Amino acid sequence: MIIRIGNGYDVHRLAEGLDLWLGGCHIPHRKGAVAHSDGDVLIHAICDALLGAAALRDIGYHFPYTNPKYKGIASKKLLEETVALIRKAGYEISNIDTTICLQQPKISEYIPLMQQTLAAILQIDDTQLSIKATTTEALGFVGREEGIAAYAVVLLVAC
Repeated sequence: MIIRIGNGYDVHRLAEGLDLWLGGCHIPHRKGAVAHSDGDVLIHAICDALLGAAALRDIGYHFPYTNPKYKGIASKKLLEETVALIRKAGYEISNIDTTICLQQPKISEYIPLMQQTLAAILQIDDTQLSIKATTTEALGFVGREEGIAAYAVVLLVAC
């Protein structure tokens, strides 16, 4: 059996008056991500982990911010296209483990909805997707609520 591991990371600055999207879900908050797309750091980290595991470069290569086609795009669409690339390369997703780093808002009540939303796009059972959240104990750009970050690790299996 051929298995491949991939690691993804994304970060975005936060600003007042923008929408906050995480895991394909709108999260009510006074700040949102500054980005070319909707700035969903969780989806972006997952895309990079999937692409990395399959040695297909990264999210910026496939969906460059310089292409106006991607201006304001829902990151769920980027994930759908990434999953198609992974499957075309002959891989299936075994599992995904993620961590979202943000000081505010508290998002534990939204995690089940994020898990269901993403599992449907990924075409996996929601038990194959772990989503965790943590603060940075008020340290660094995340702790000062200047930005948000996400990490993802994926395991792919060759079909």
